[in-house]
Amino acid sequence: MRNWLVLLCPCVLGAALHLWHLWLRSPPPPRASGPGAAGQSALFPQWKFSHYDVVVGVLSARNNHELRNVIRNTWLKHLLQHPTLSQRVLVKFIIGARGCEVPLEDREDPYSCRLLNITNPVLNQEIEAFSFPEDASSSRLSEDRVVSVSFRVLYPIVITSLGVFYDASDVGFQRNITVKLYQAEQEEALFIARFSPPSCGIQVNKLWYKPVEQFILPESFEGTIVWESQDLHGLVSRNLHRLTVNDGGGVLRVITAGEGTLPHEFMEGVEGVAGGFIYTVQEGDALLQSLHSRPQRLSDHIRDLRVEDALLQEESSVFDDIVFVDVVDTYRNVPSKLLNFYRWTVETTSFNLLLKTDDDCYIDLEAVFNRIAQKNLDGPNFWWGNFRLNWAVDRTGKWQELEYPSPAYPAFACGSGYVISNDIVDWLASNSGRLKTYQGEDVSMGIWMAAIGPKRHQDSLWLCEKTCETGMLSSPQYSPQELSRLWELKELCGDPCHCEAKAL
Repeated sequence: MRNWLVLLCPCVLGAALHLWHLWLRSPPPPRASGPGAAGQSALFPQWKFSHYDVVVGVLSARNNHELRNVIRNTWLKHLLQHPTLSQRVLVKFIIGARGCEVPLEDREDPYSCRLLNITNPVLNQEIEAFSFPEDASSSRLSEDRVVSVSFRVLYPIVITSLGVFYDASDVGFQRNITVKLYQAEQEEALFIARFSPPSCGIQVNKLWYKPVEQFILPESFEGTIVWESQDLHGLVSRNLHRLTVNDGGGVLRVITAGEGTLPHEFMEGVEGVAGGFIYTVQEGDALLQSLHSRPQRLSDHIRDLRVEDALLQEESSVFDDIVFVDVVDTYRNVPSKLLNFYRWTVETTSFNLLLKTDDDCYIDLEAVFNRIAQKNLDGPNFWWGNFRLNWAVDRTGKWQELEYPSPAYPAFACGSGYVISNDIVDWLASNSGRLKTYQGEDVSMGIWMAAIGPKRHQDSLWLCEKTCETGMLSSPQYSPQELSRLWELKELCGDPCHCEAKAL
C-alpha cells in the first residue's frame, strides 16, 4: 500500500500543477461595473492578463452620454477596427461613481458639491458685519498701518457703508484713515471711504461709518477690505478670531488666512479688522422662494440621480469601456478622479504608456503612434505634451486656486492630451493617498510632477486651444456635433482641417 502511494504522489502533484497553469492562462473574470462597484478594483487588485502599448484614459462627466457616444462612433470605432492598434491600445472613460446630491441651484458654486447653507436670512434691514465683545482688551492701538480682511459673497449683497474704530482716549475723532474695498486680484479699489477729523461720518455703536457708492456684489464675489492709516501712528484694530461675524443667515463668509484658504500673499496688510462695514441682502423675495422650494428640488434631484445611475450601469454593461472611480463627480474632484484612475490602471493592466485626454477632445491615435515611432518617444520618467510655463495662478472664477501659495504654477501640460510613462503612473498610484489635489487636474499634475522632475518632451501638436491644425494630435473643447464633423472630414480626406471635398 505504501508503495502505491509513493508512485501516485508525483502524478497527483503533476496534475495539480497542470490545473494551476490552466487557471493562470484562463481569461480574467468579468469586472464589476456600475457606480455601485466603484471602489472594488482599488480594494481588490486583479491579475494583469493583458499588456498594452498605450492605455487611454478619457475624463468624462456622468451626464456626457452624447460625447462618449460620439467618441465610440469616431476615433474609438476606428481604433477597434484597426488590424494592429486594436490589440495595442486600451481605452477607458473615467467617471465618478457618485453624483453630487446637492442640486446645482443649491450649491455654493457650480464646480463643487458644497451646500449653499443659507438659513433664516436677514432681509429688509442693514446688517453690521461684525459684532465685538464688550471687554476693551480685545481692541488695541497697534503699530500696524495697514490691516485687512477678506470675504466671499454667497448671495448678492450691497455694502452701504464702511467704518473704522476710534480710540476712546482721543477727544473726538483725531485720525486720518482710508478704507478701500478691492475685488480679488484687482489693483484698483472698487470704492473708498476717507475719514479725517473734519469728516468722520456718523457714529454707530463703536465705529464711525461713512456711506459709499452702492454696487450689488454678486454671488461668488470675493473682496478684501483694507484699512490704511495716513498718520504716523498705527490703527486701532481687533483680532479677527475674537469677534462675531454677522453673516446675514449665511449670505457672507469671512476668509481667514489661518484656515489655509488663501495664501498670505493674497491679503493686504496684517490680517484683522480696524473697523467694519454695513450691508443689505438683495433679492430677498427670490431667496425666500428658493429656500421654500428647496425640499422638493432636493427630492427631484435625488430621483434624477437614481435614474442617471441606472443609465450609467446600462451604458457600462453594453460597452464595457467605463471605469467608475470612487469620488463624487464634480469639477473640483477631477484631480481625485485622475489619481483613482491611475490606481485602477496599475492594479488591473500592464502597459508602457498612458495617454490622458478629455471627452470633448479630438484625438488622432494613429498620429500619436506615428510620432512615438518617429521621435523615439519612450523610456522611463517620460512626459510628452504641450506645456504651459510660468502660468499665473487664478484666485477667482472656475479655475480659482486657494491652496497653492505661489503666484505661478510649475510647468503643466494643457488639457487636450498628454502621455506619461508607466513608472510615472506607478509613482502617482502608489502616492495617491498622500498627494494634495488642487483646483484642476492639469495644474495638479504639474505640481505633482515638480516633485520627481520627469523628462519633458514639448510638442505643440497637442493643441491647447480650440483650433484645427494639419497633423494635430489633439484639440479641445468641441461639441458632439463638431467632433463628428472633424472625424467625418478626417475619414473623407485624411485631414480634418483642410478637405477639398467638404463642400460636397
